[in-house]
Amino acid sequence: MADVAKGARVLVVDDEDIVLRIVARILGPDGYSITTRSTVTEAIELLTSSKDAAPDVILTDLHLQDGTGLEILAAARAECPDAVTVVMSGRTTIGSAVEAMRSGAYDCLSKPFDDPQILSSAVGRALGHKRLLERNRYLEQRLGVTAGYEGLVGSTRAMREVISLVDTVAPTDANVLVQGESGTGKELVVRAIHDRSRRRDKPFVAINCGALTESLLESELFGHERGSFTGAATAHKGVFEQAAGGTIFLDEVGDLPLSTQVRLLRVIQEREVRSVGSNCPRPVDVRIVAATHRDLVANVAAGTFRQDLFYRLNVVVILVPPLRDRREDIPMLADHFLRKHAARHGRDVGQLSAGAIGLLTARDWPGNVRELENVIERAVVLSRGTIITETDFAHLVGGIPAPSTSQAGLASVPLARAKHDFERDYLARLLVEANGNFADAARIAGLDRSNLRRLLKRFEIEAEGEKD
Repeated sequence: MADVAKGARVLVVDDEDIVLRIVARILGPDGYSITTRSTVTEAIELLTSSKDAAPDVILTDLHLQDGTGLEILAAARAECPDAVTVVMSGRTTIGSAVEAMRSGAYDCLSKPFDDPQILSSAVGRALGHKRLLERNRYLEQRLGVTAGYEGLVGSTRAMREVISLVDTVAPTDANVLVQGESGTGKELVVRAIHDRSRRRDKPFVAINCGALTESLLESELFGHERGSFTGAATAHKGVFEQAAGGTIFLDEVGDLPLSTQVRLLRVIQEREVRSVGSNCPRPVDVRIVAATHRDLVANVAAGTFRQDLFYRLNVVVILVPPLRDRREDIPMLADHFLRKHAARHGRDVGQLSAGAIGLLTARDWPGNVRELENVIERAVVLSRGTIITETDFAHLVGGIPAPSTSQAGLASVPLARAKHDFERDYLARLLVEANGNFADAARIAGLDRSNLRRLLKRFEIEAEGEKD
């Protein structure tokens, strides 16, 4: 604990001198820098005047002579929004505890402290939560999430490679094939390519190739002439002409019927399109970016996807990793979605508890980023407080982590794969338990620091600056 607490500033507010002395005696050996105040007025004055040395953790009594700890909590949110507040009371009721949590308190403790470790652990958890939020904010700033990269959040090597490929290929006119499981964010990648291309001021037109019948699909792709089929009362421009000068996004291109694949191949080769019912080709200038969750190589081998079309679309391939293979990005993504949907729905929800982050990080997320965003949005909408905890996810995700590949279907995978997945999951959860702290993680694992660094490097997992 001392490694985590060293130098951390704790403001303790209580109108009983004996409580202030007891708290200082319990927390002092852990290395905290402790400041004490006896009244609401004194505490608020300190918070207002010491922004450059704001406390990391505020430990305040709920009932003070000149007011309540809720007033201090409100002042802290206004003056020192990064501080984490823990309230304590000798006459705590369920109602007062709920009110404090709804007002933004991280935890609520009862006095007297029968076991000093209860207080020490609570302040340690609060500090660990603050450090985790700071790390997420730092990583997001380092990644540079800006317009055009909205939603492409992550710092793992896999995501850095995706973004590097986007930056490299976007200025060209090369066709791009984006592959990945459903919900991984393939369309975000495609839009980022368009937004960084020379065609960014021209149309971006998307079509889902698996959502329409064959006849309707050809009409949407290539257009049709008036009277070319029953119901064609007027002429219609297809997406190739609608996107003139811009980008066409062929979503789920692996679902294209073979006959439509033939026509699409001709458009790509000849750079001209014939609408349904017309014999007059018209030139088109578009860039094609396609996406699919299917294995097109296997489809080519099975004869359900044309090899020549595959090569035309497959000039540059971008593989978007599933969320289970980049668990270290989950805290950053969760925080990103929390702020996004809190603003969208006008909810005063600003934090995820360490326990909530641990639960989210432990899951495999078969629906990937889309599923994670859905769960976070629902928690924001349904939350009754300013901090989302693991209990806010109990009815959404079952309250327990879904089994990973190292647990589910264990006997159906090779031993080396099972061992790899177990070690990766263990290290990810280890860092959550240690609040991202390297020294604590090494102690819990029973490893010396050099061996732990080697394992983290192998699995591309980052500790919090490897703080000792």
